[in-house]
Amino acid sequence: MKIVLVGAGEVGYNVAKDLSADGHDIIVVEDDEERAIRVENDLDVMVVRGNGARPSVLEKAGVKAGAEDIPLLIACTNKDEVNIMSCWIAKKMGVPHVIARAVGLEFTDNEGWAKDLGIDMLISPERSVARELEELLEVRGALHAVEIAGGKAGIYVFRIAEDSVIKEMPLCDVRKKNPNLITLVVSIQRDGKSFVPKANDALLPGDICYSMCYRDQVHELESLFQPSLSKKLRRVFIIGAGKIGFQTAKRLITRTPGIEICIVEEDKAKSERIAAELPEVLVICGDGADSELLLSEGVDKADGFVAATDQDETNLMLAVLGKTLGVSKSIAVVKRSNYLGMTEHIPVDSIVNRNQTLAQVIIRYVRYPGSSRVLTVFEEISSEALELTLSGESPSVGMALMDLHMPAGSIIGLIERNQELLIPTGRTELKKGDKIVVFASANTMPQVMEVLGESAR
Repeated sequence: MKIVLVGAGEVGYNVAKDLSADGHDIIVVEDDEERAIRVENDLDVMVVRGNGARPSVLEKAGVKAGAEDIPLLIACTNKDEVNIMSCWIAKKMGVPHVIARAVGLEFTDNEGWAKDLGIDMLISPERSVARELEELLEVRGALHAVEIAGGKAGIYVFRIAEDSVIKEMPLCDVRKKNPNLITLVVSIQRDGKSFVPKANDALLPGDICYSMCYRDQVHELESLFQPSLSKKLRRVFIIGAGKIGFQTAKRLITRTPGIEICIVEEDKAKSERIAAELPEVLVICGDGADSELLLSEGVDKADGFVAATDQDETNLMLAVLGKTLGVSKSIAVVKRSNYLGMTEHIPVDSIVNRNQTLAQVIIRYVRYPGSSRVLTVFEEISSEALELTLSGESPSVGMALMDLHMPAGSIIGLIERNQELLIPTGRTELKKGDKIVVFASANTMPQVMEVLGESAR
């Protein structure tokens, strides 16, 4: 498929890289010469130099009246006016599908904006990042957390602690000793390798476990993996009053009664605006790197610390500072993917990449159209979680999971049926309308889709 991609920043570069590797013909439109050269040298794509909001530039990329060979345009610059205008022009020229990144949150506050603008998908990463931050703060023992089934369940990544009550215990015994806990370990990472565990596999200290669990049981699950961290969230510090900091504070105030939140922001105008919009939050106009200031406000007794300024390096150092001052869980928000592995080298509990979140949404929309959507990608184990609804034509309808012959390394971990959730067993029979969550390696997911009667682009 031929795809026009407007913008070759961190988001655009990663989208172009992955979609090109999938075999699509990618035409990148970029007006910054340095970015254009980087894409040209690194990737097997065509580059058109110029402003993607200009019809003449898009015409060079093949977007013109009567052209029927471009089914999709993706606009992911950091300027809303460029993204919206390039999508509008593409629609006028007959491109059937367009996707736009929204920098301003007001464009995604109301679903009507996308419809009125003729944009098929208008996406902003801030809300997705805020959801992940909330889950990471609420479940302090989790290295990574993703909502599924509309927030009624989740995929939680835990490391087996030395004081864990289930270390050295086979999974079948974990279930026997905790009969009321409904959970499924879908993957284990051990010594740099990952595998789908069997019932008799024992959990070893240091194992990183990917588990599906009902949201209202996650703290019980956390107490098994990380007993010393399983405590109620009471106090959180957020450094930076930008869109991510604001959205995170807003979600926590709304969903966690009695929580104390302190936002530290250097810019006086931002501080005053946030204080007016979130009166329940303590907003301090000051330097987030001032340890005396932080200690005077009780950071050493805080449960969570989020560094969410506009600078990656600043956020990493602030997160280290927070951890050094005694914070229970410290999180840094970054834009560049090469920082994600640094949790192994610096005292930071989690690093969240805002641009990766956005790029993944775009990539999975292209790979898995229709009734399916990818919830998340776990780059460290080259796996992804996909949610899809079974149609009446699916060959899997009426079959028990044990009879599906799913590819090795894949598993159906959750089923939502008639608004009820269930963790399936091998005898569970699939039905029309079931919304299922599949966990599989990136390489085997296309085979899983075939077994379930779905197609990928």
